[in-house]
Amino acid sequence: MRKLIVIEFITLDGVIQGPGGPNEDTSGGFAHGGWIGPYSDEAQSAVIRAQMGLPFDLLIGRTTYDIWAPYWPNHSFWPGVNRATKYIASNTMTQAHWQPNVILSGDVAAKVAAIKQTAGHDLHVYGSATLVQTLLAADLIDAFWLKIHPITFGTGKRLFTNGTIPAAFSLTRCEATSTGVIMADYTRTGAPPRSSSL
Repeated sequence: MRKLIVIEFITLDGVIQGPGGPNEDTSGGFAHGGWIGPYSDEAQSAVIRAQMGLPFDLLIGRTTYDIWAPYWPNHSFWPGVNRATKYIASNTMTQAHWQPNVILSGDVAAKVAAIKQTAGHDLHVYGSATLVQTLLAADLIDAFWLKIHPITFGTGKRLFTNGTIPAAFSLTRCEATSTGVIMADYTRTGAPPRSSSL
């Protein structure tokens, strides 16, 4: 069975929108894009390189696909992303040029659940805020690999919204960088524990 791992740059108030550049995702009038750059350091870069070097298949939403597809085939420093099968969640896309790919439409949650049962690499999700909400609501996420940045915006697409189901996670890795970013990996353990007393 494959694991589904959500990998996100995130602010203290949960925003995951537009981390890479000012024009990456301005939907909803988001004007804070490019917020990860000032916080980069060698410790964070080493973790990102290690995660990028793992074998994986990619599960992304349409917006992330549209941002990544013109870029990664023309850059060689992440060869794994071009080799990976790209599972693209979209109800409007009929074909995709970044190969190899599979377009998932209709009941995306059911299709992802079926893919998880097949043999193959773990599924890595980057960005894809809308898709992540679908995965959270269907309880399909096995782990979060988060880079928590010491900033807040008060607006923007967030990782956790009202559709999130109750769930418990264990911390499997944690490291703070020189710029105050906390790199924390969480693995799904089950339902939230309850206290037996007041």
